[in-house]
Amino acid sequence: MNFSLASLVVDSGDLESESAFWHSLLGGSITRAETHHFLQADGLPVIVVQHAPQHVPPQWPDGTPQQIHFDLSTDDALAADTRVLDAGGRRLRPTDDPVAPAQGGSRVYASPAGHPFCIRAV
Repeated sequence: MNFSLASLVVDSGDLESESAFWHSLLGGSITRAETHHFLQADGLPVIVVQHAPQHVPPQWPDGTPQQIHFDLSTDDALAADTRVLDAGGRRLRPTDDPVAPAQGGSRVYASPAGHPFCIRAV
């Protein structure tokens, strides 16, 4: 018996901003339903944004814990930084230098709903 990853589900109080954010970063298409948005992008499991009216964003690195996070990789850390910020994300660490991370390093961001994720330069 084998398993495969069919989807990743993230909670958000605002379906539109969270699904638009991930769509801006990963491309693909969004299918909208009343309580869920489904992002389908080539080569990735379906990312499901689930409406959670009482969603409390994680407080990274201390405070309300995260339950899961994405690790993304890029060949252009500066362009990735700009894209994340333009899409509504924010830097968590480091917060001041858009060129960091150096090759092999990573930077931590948060999505509009507050979900931390990492981008690693390759």
